[in-house]
Amino acid sequence: MSTDTPDAPSDDAPSDDPPSRTELAARVDELEEALVEATTEDDTKKMSIIATKGTLDMAYPPLILASTAAAFGYEVTVFHTFWGLDILHEERSKNLKLSSVGNPNMPMPNAVAAIPGMDRVTTKMMEKKIADNDTATIEELLETSLDMGVEFQACQMTIDLMDYDEADFYDGVTTGVGAATALQDMVEADIQLLV
Repeated sequence: MSTDTPDAPSDDAPSDDPPSRTELAARVDELEEALVEATTEDDTKKMSIIATKGTLDMAYPPLILASTAAAFGYEVTVFHTFWGLDILHEERSKNLKLSSVGNPNMPMPNAVAAIPGMDRVTTKMMEKKIADNDTATIEELLETSLDMGVEFQACQMTIDLMDYDEADFYDGVTTGVGAATALQDMVEADIQLLV
């Protein structure tokens, strides 16, 4: 024969007593703090640029966009891959060429543009325009952008593939970055550009 006697309440069992006003006020404060943390957004806008080309005319767009966005308070990353790495290379960036063949805005037909040495001529013409117009050089734009906090990333796979020496990049360039990092930057960015 069993006798049913109620178990004694354990110390771990929840109390049937309602919480006190002090306990409720403390819990409301905790919830309000959690709500503020959860709903407070970082006001910093982000821009992610992928730079894939290393010609003189294609070096300017990512650098101008990056420096301008940084001036407006954006957090900017520029991921350089394949020929885009030449922009970050101290020596190669000073010798970027402008292709005259296949460029529809060149003021010459492709038959003339294909003549040997024409790339050298069109590059010199563009360099003269840049100098005459007081346009910043690639080096100046890079250094200004770095000073403004733009993060220039060099694709590690391309560094290995093209046998670049990381010591030849401008100081401040981030190396060892892969496509996964670039994709994550793009996911988190308000603006994503492929140049």
